[in-house]
Amino acid sequence: MPEGPELHLASLYVNKMCNGVVFTGPVRKSDVSKSPDVPFTCEAYRITATSRGKEVKLTLTPIKSDDPKQRVKSGHADQPMAVVFRFGMSGYFRFTKEEELPKHAHLRFYSKEKPCRVLSYVDARRFGSWEPNGTWQPERGPCIMFEYNSFRENVMSHLTDRAFDRPICEVLLNQKYFNGIGNYLRAEILFRLNIPPFVPARTVLEGLESQDLFDNEKPVKNEITDTKTKKKRMKEETADLLRLCHSVPLEVVNLGGKGYDPEKADYSDFEAWLQCYYVDGMKSLRDHNGRTMWFKGDPGPMAPKDSKSPKAKKRAKKEDDHDYTDKKKVARSRSVSTSKKKLVKGEAMTKMPNKEKEAGSKKIKTEKALREANTPHHEKKSARRRKSSIPDQAACAVSQRRSGRVTRQSAK
Repeated sequence: MPEGPELHLASLYVNKMCNGVVFTGPVRKSDVSKSPDVPFTCEAYRITATSRGKEVKLTLTPIKSDDPKQRVKSGHADQPMAVVFRFGMSGYFRFTKEEELPKHAHLRFYSKEKPCRVLSYVDARRFGSWEPNGTWQPERGPCIMFEYNSFRENVMSHLTDRAFDRPICEVLLNQKYFNGIGNYLRAEILFRLNIPPFVPARTVLEGLESQDLFDNEKPVKNEITDTKTKKKRMKEETADLLRLCHSVPLEVVNLGGKGYDPEKADYSDFEAWLQCYYVDGMKSLRDHNGRTMWFKGDPGPMAPKDSKSPKAKKRAKKEDDHDYTDKKKVARSRSVSTSKKKLVKGEAMTKMPNKEKEAGSKKIKTEKALREANTPHHEKKSARRRKSSIPDQAACAVSQRRSGRVTRQSAK
């Protein structure tokens, strides 16, 4: 799922690709999408993007003509419109030629140039959404990356809320306080601080300051330093969970994200950057919301009692994640070969071996013998009489036919 860094990279992508491009006409939606229509039509407009946590806002701005006599056409927009996107599980933007539209392009903005190009919102799973004339969701907190001081103050001023009674790993997914943190970020942050995921969130956060004392602070050079004070200072710097909620996502932005940038095909840097999430040797449990938590060591006292570690899955990218390598073909051929093996095995099971046939015939004979043993004596006699009467009747019929032939011959 795209998280704060990926949505910020998506906004950078839109600004880069749409810089200087003029768009025209209506905004078109696919027939299968259940999201609302975007009632925006304009002769000429520009598109810019910005992100905040797990949301991206596209601003559609009409280009006003320098000619005062030229009026805006009826039904065309003359004021900017904001469209706010939430990416869900697999949303991202693409800027392509019109004939190269992606299969799952659910919202499309057409350029005025020829040949025409299209900015598309692509979402294969259709879990994402957009809101025309939208604003940032009020229930979401400040952005962890670009509103750090407000984000920190928002968390520290609400530690008495019941939300912080829950385990720290679950609170980190609460977008009211940690807008932009997702599954892989929470695993990496807690792993770096060696914090068990299922400890009460309040106990982890209540010792922190509402303001970051070390934020943007320049180190002071001094020849005479107290080693004890220096060690304590370093420990405080590295043990601040809220600071890592800000700095770790920025590291991902510099790496190019998790795999939702359509211009980038190689995500080996991101995979090498991961220390905990889906890394061999790490443990995993489903939290109380059913989300998989990756960690090392003791899970903590609030771990779900009946939770089982989900089966490990190979980190193979699907088509939704823009993996266009030959690995996918190999995986498909393997799956086909395994299915064929299962089919052959099933057919072999349907064919009964000779030993099983012999055992079946013996079973039938024994059942017949048991039935005869349990049959009363008078029933056996009557059965014998019926059997014996059948050949006698046949013999009489034969003799009658022979006598008839004799009499006909004598008459001749």
